[in-house]
Amino acid sequence: MTLRLVVPKETWTGERRVALDPSVAERFQRLGAEVQIERGAGCGSHFGDAQYEKGAKLVDDIVAALAAADVTVRVQPPSLEEVEQLRDGSVLIGFLAPHRNAEVIRRLRDKKITSFAFELLPRISRAQSMDALSSQAAIAGYKVALMAASLASFFFPMLTTAAGTIRPAKVVVVGAGVAGLQAIATCKRLGAMVEAYDIRAAAKEQVESLGAKLIDTGVDASGQGGYARELTKDELARQAEVLARHIAAASAVITTAAIPGRPAPKIVTKAMVEAMKPGAVIVDLAAESGGNCELTQPGQTIEHNDVIIHGPLNVPSMIPVHASETYAKNVFNFLSPFVKNGELALDWNDEVIAKSCLTHDGQIRHEPTRKLVG
Repeated sequence: MTLRLVVPKETWTGERRVALDPSVAERFQRLGAEVQIERGAGCGSHFGDAQYEKGAKLVDDIVAALAAADVTVRVQPPSLEEVEQLRDGSVLIGFLAPHRNAEVIRRLRDKKITSFAFELLPRISRAQSMDALSSQAAIAGYKVALMAASLASFFFPMLTTAAGTIRPAKVVVVGAGVAGLQAIATCKRLGAMVEAYDIRAAAKEQVESLGAKLIDTGVDASGQGGYARELTKDELARQAEVLARHIAAASAVITTAAIPGRPAPKIVTKAMVEAMKPGAVIVDLAAESGGNCELTQPGQTIEHNDVIIHGPLNVPSMIPVHASETYAKNVFNFLSPFVKNGELALDWNDEVIAKSCLTHDGQIRHEPTRKLVG
């Protein structure tokens, strides 16, 4: 039986990405899959319906299409209503936010849907081309650097003018993961002096390779899977003391530190903000999970003590063309090895499949989520 792969229009407010761009839809078709995409699904990403006609069938009745789909591919997690539209026993792929969608996960389990969450993808070399978290984080890191440059009251580069020389702005990037490294690289391209802070010792080489300087606080909190662990109270106090001095001298601070499935760590305190110079800016990429700054208001731009604090949400969606293209390639690289002669044959002995699976055959396969759902 031919694999029927369906892409619905994203329904989250402000979401402009689409799960498959036209070129990847065509690649799935060449594997023998029948690709169906809801009419207008790509418009937010500037992919018109006509661009999909070569590789996909455009559908008006998405409810009927989902009821017959073998695989549904999304960007954002489905609502409970959208889960009900999925065929029992079918496959769902996308960001599923298992740590905050207990009711949705419970219903996926009860409908015996096999769901794969990109948040759970194992951090192994073979999975790098499938890593949607990283691809979208890189886009977000680029965009927040531009936001910081736009909101700041200072030039980023050094300028020599008839009136004299303007020194380059000093930018502090908190968190040197994928997003942080992209923010560092972009700020350097814009001509700023960049310092970075990360509690993982392994970040030093990566930060310096981009021409930035790592702020050494004497704390190393490297955790499993390349993520950082939470700091102890003593470690928090030590890093805060050192970091405060660097933030006080910065024209812009970009924060990107996040712990998957948990609220963002509070790194920039109110006292640090009040010690910053007038006209400085903080762009908090961790706003969606509560923010790295104590004063961040998710989705808002505020001023405190003459410092601008910006808490953007869903930043990758602000660059929808490339965000959709890279996400679609992640989906293809994840799914295509298991499409044989137009049919889906999942290999449960494969580490990628086994570890990224959230629900399957009436069970929650991810233990932390299983404990959360109960």
